[in-house]
Amino acid sequence: MAGRGTPATALLTKRGVRHSVHPYDVSPDTPHYGAEVAAALGVPAGQVFKTLVTEVDGGLTVAVVPVTGELDLKALAAAAGGKRAVLADRTLAERTTGYVRGGISPLGQRRRLPTVLDASALGFPTVYVSAGRRGLQVQLAPADLVALTGATTAPIATG
Repeated sequence: MAGRGTPATALLTKRGVRHSVHPYDVSPDTPHYGAEVAAALGVPAGQVFKTLVTEVDGGLTVAVVPVTGELDLKALAAAAGGKRAVLADRTLAERTTGYVRGGISPLGQRRRLPTVLDASALGFPTVYVSAGRRGLQVQLAPADLVALTGATTAPIATG
């Protein structure tokens, strides 16, 4: 992987956080993409998390939820101390994080944003999140994810 790192993997390495990187090959157009990624990795789908950039009361907030569910915008707004949450504009999300859609990682973003991690992550010894580009996931302990992102945890996913 030399020369193929991402800001997310560079952050993990720099901080000495135990992690592993897992490439996978799933077309971005695949229906049930998250479930297919989990299958390609050979792990339960509830252990694989997607990163969504949202706006809570006009401020950008990152939501990290299992690929098996959907983001509950009302629960996210409440967890972030706001009244209303919506998904952020794709261009704004990409420009702010420094990642492209489908490869947005909660780690190593260009600008650190408030982050809310679905509480279900705490039930796993490790979780998988985007490593910062399509086709690459990083596995790490949920406590390390919380520590590196400054995340709060709350039940913000449905399904």
